[in-house]
Amino acid sequence: MRSLGLTFLVISIFLTAASAAGVLAPAPAPVSSAEFIRASCENTMFPELCYQTLKGYANVVKKDLARLVKVSIGLTLTRAKFMSAYVENLIRQAQPEPPAATLLSVCVECYRDAEFYWRDSSKLMQRLSGNRKELRDQLNKVLSRISPVPTNEDDCTDAIESISDPALKAAVFGRADEARKGAFITFDLVATIVRQAEPMVP
Repeated sequence: MRSLGLTFLVISIFLTAASAAGVLAPAPAPVSSAEFIRASCENTMFPELCYQTLKGYANVVKKDLARLVKVSIGLTLTRAKFMSAYVENLIRQAQPEPPAATLLSVCVECYRDAEFYWRDSSKLMQRLSGNRKELRDQLNKVLSRISPVPTNEDDCTDAIESISDPALKAAVFGRADEARKGAFITFDLVATIVRQAEPMVP
């Protein structure tokens, strides 16, 4: 009897320790890829826009934050390429007065720089490999690479706000503001994956 009691005591201690360590913690409820995207977007400055932009890629993302980041970078790169071409074409066709043309040229340069940063960060994301510490360092490099973009796009929208021609301003501001928000969303998603990588490293 004493032996049996001792056995129960040992089992009880083991179960208590295992539970405290999280070994026996209940498994999280399964979520769909769309719900995963919505939850990830809550970490961004524009959660609803983030979700509406990315939910169509649920089958690609498959509840994987790295895949979500790659998709977001790809979309943001495409938007930057479109905006640089769009604003450049607007300058050529509308032939605005020199002050407005100068302000729009600021945006063209911002979007060209953004193209470079997003393309470079996309390549870095595709090459992620190594141990946990190496992955964290690589993700930090991605975040550092894209860090100038949101500020640059803020500068662009500020420049457009200064344009005195209402029609010209209307032709570009909405698109520029959408691109700016997209840049912040992608930056926030990259920052999220960097934060999640931190505890993985001793």
